[in-house]
Amino acid sequence: MQTHLAAEFQASHDGQAAEAILRKCVHCGFCTATCPTYQLLGDELDGPRGRIYLIKQVLEGATPTRATQQHLDRCLTCRNCESTCPSGVQYGQLVDIGRRIVEEKVERPMPERAVRWLLKEGLNSPLFGTAMALGRVVRPLLPAALKDKVPGAPHPRARLWPQREHPRKVLMLMGCVQPAMLPNINSATARVLDACGIQTLVADEAGCCGAIRSHLNDHAGGLADMKRNIDAWWPHVAGLSGQGKVEAIVMNASGCGVTVKEYGHALAHDPEYADKAAQISRLTRDVSELLPDLLPTLKSTLGARPRPAGAPGGGAPASPAGQGTCLAYHPPCTLQHGQQLKGGVEAAFRELGLSIQVAGQDSHLCCGSAGTYSVLQPELSHQLRDRKLGHLAELQPAVILSGNIGCIQHLQSGTATPVKHWVEWLDEVLA
Repeated sequence: MQTHLAAEFQASHDGQAAEAILRKCVHCGFCTATCPTYQLLGDELDGPRGRIYLIKQVLEGATPTRATQQHLDRCLTCRNCESTCPSGVQYGQLVDIGRRIVEEKVERPMPERAVRWLLKEGLNSPLFGTAMALGRVVRPLLPAALKDKVPGAPHPRARLWPQREHPRKVLMLMGCVQPAMLPNINSATARVLDACGIQTLVADEAGCCGAIRSHLNDHAGGLADMKRNIDAWWPHVAGLSGQGKVEAIVMNASGCGVTVKEYGHALAHDPEYADKAAQISRLTRDVSELLPDLLPTLKSTLGARPRPAGAPGGGAPASPAGQGTCLAYHPPCTLQHGQQLKGGVEAAFRELGLSIQVAGQDSHLCCGSAGTYSVLQPELSHQLRDRKLGHLAELQPAVILSGNIGCIQHLQSGTATPVKHWVEWLDEVLA
C-alpha cells in the first residue's frame, strides 16, 4: 500500500514504522473474514482493512474525527488478522500507533477519560487487592457489570508456595491483577514446576507488564512499567541476585507474555534499555512452552496416580479435576495469534493421556475479554463471550481451561461450568 506521510510524521519513529507496515498491505481483505468485530457489526471500518485505511489517512494528513477514534477503539487487538494475513502485516503495532496519534488529536468526552484513568491507575494500585477483597464481601449486592469482574473466594491452595530449592530456576511475573483476583494461578504454576525440578523465583519490584497503560494510550506510562520490570529482573538474568542465574522468565498470563516478548521492539530506540529489553524478550516463555521439557516427569508422576476425569479409563467422581468426560480448551488470542503458539497445550495433555478438545467452530476467534475491552466495550464483549461459550458448551465439558486470566474470568462470568487455567487443573491432578 503506497503511503505519502504528512510532514509531521516523516521524521518520527511512529511515522516511519507505520509506513513500513502499510507498505506490506496488499488490500486482499483476508483479514476481514477473521475479524470478530467485523463479523458482529458488518462495517468495513470495524475490520482490519478499514482501520488500516483510517490510520493511513491520518498519517497522510487527514484530520481524525470522533468516529475514527471509535472505530479504532472497537478493535480487540486480538491479532487474528496477523495469523490470516499472507503478507505479514504487523497490524497490532500499526493500530497501537494509530490509536496514539488519534488520541492526541481527538479529545475524549470526560466520562470516557475518567473510566480510562481509573482503569490504568486502579488496576495498578497497591489498593487493588483491598478493593477486590471488599468486592468479594459485597459481591451479592453488586450490579451485574461489577459482579462479573469479582471472582469468588480464592482457591484453598492459593497461598501454598513450594519451599524446595532446585538448580534449575526461572523467574515468574506475578502480574498486576492476578495476585488479587485469581492467586492460585501463580502458586499452581510454581507447584507444577517444583514437581518437575524447577524453582520459581519472583522479583517483588516487578509489576504490571505495561500492557494496561499501553493499550489505554498511555505510551510513556507503559514504557515506564517495562523499564521497572527490566530493572527488577536484571539481577536474576545477569546472575547477580545471589540466587543463581535464571534460565527463563515464565509467563502464565498470555496477555502479559505477548507484551514482554515485545519489550525489545518497544524499547529498541532507548539507548539505556534497548539491549536489556531485547535479552528479556528472548528469555521470556509462556508456561506452555515449558511443557515438552516437563512431560517425562509429568508422565512418570501421573502414572503412579489415579486416572483423572477426562483421561482414558478415568472419570472417578472424587477426582480433583471434576466429573465429566472432556476438558474444553480455549486458546487465548494473545497465545495463538500474538505469540503464534498453537496446539502446544492440547498436544501435551494428549501426550499425558488426557482428553482435551477445542471448540469445533471459531476456536480461533476472541472470547471478548481483550484486557480492559470488556469494561470499555461491554456490549460487543458479551456478544463474543456468549458465542464462544455456546461453541464450548457443545463439547459438554467438565471444565473449561484457558491460559490467560482475562479470558478465564470473562468466560466464567457467563457460565456455571468451572473455568480454570490449565496449569491449575494439572496442579490438582498432581496433588
